[in-house]
Amino acid sequence: MNVLIAIPVFNEEKYLARVLSQVLTYNPRVLVVDDGSTDATPAILRQMPQVQVLRHPANAGYGQSIIDALRFGQDNGYDWVITMDCDEQHEPAMIPSFLRRIRRGGADIISGSRYLAPRSFAGSAAPADRRTINQLMTQTINKHLGLSLTDSFCGFKAHRVEAMKKVALSELGYAFPMQLWVRAVAAGLSISELPVKLIYNDPTRHFGGELDDPNHRLRHYLEVFFRELCSVRPAEPASQNAFACCA
Repeated sequence: MNVLIAIPVFNEEKYLARVLSQVLTYNPRVLVVDDGSTDATPAILRQMPQVQVLRHPANAGYGQSIIDALRFGQDNGYDWVITMDCDEQHEPAMIPSFLRRIRRGGADIISGSRYLAPRSFAGSAAPADRRTINQLMTQTINKHLGLSLTDSFCGFKAHRVEAMKKVALSELGYAFPMQLWVRAVAAGLSISELPVKLIYNDPTRHFGGELDDPNHRLRHYLEVFFRELCSVRPAEPASQNAFACCA
């Protein structure tokens, strides 16, 4: 089993070296997608030749970074790509849990859930607007796709490369998960969740631009989700409710 850990970064000089050092203890094959960082991130990466790097000359978006990571996995013969963030909100110590779940088989996407976690995983509270939007979007996704997700936005995920070849992805920004879920269901992929700790070290971190307004952010996510929902025609919907907007 050939597994790649892929980490999208943008101006993460504060955490980068520490996170990468930990990740490398669990898996030696690591890719960083540097999304046009303007701080010391590129210099730090040059000091870590054991880490593979893709660099965007300018900021292209979170979704583009994940798309590039998945394409790298396909082009370089990996069986799985595990994506995780670099701001210490995703614990490298959880990588073995993902690897164990991969070995069990039966899943194409294994998605971390910060709200499925047992009490022993209790961490810091999510900012209120993020928790509310996550809940609303997760309920909407479950209703229309016949899923039973508890956390639709967690970026700590394992993707089976062969299965992801069936999923065409093009959403470049933070609404990327809205497209991913719709197209994964349309492609018939098997989806499961894995508990991960809820960690928010810096509640002041922001999305940028209009997305910093929670109302605008929710509208944007809904627009992308329903656009995607009505753009696909699966042969066998996941449930009677799946893709109902297009009926």
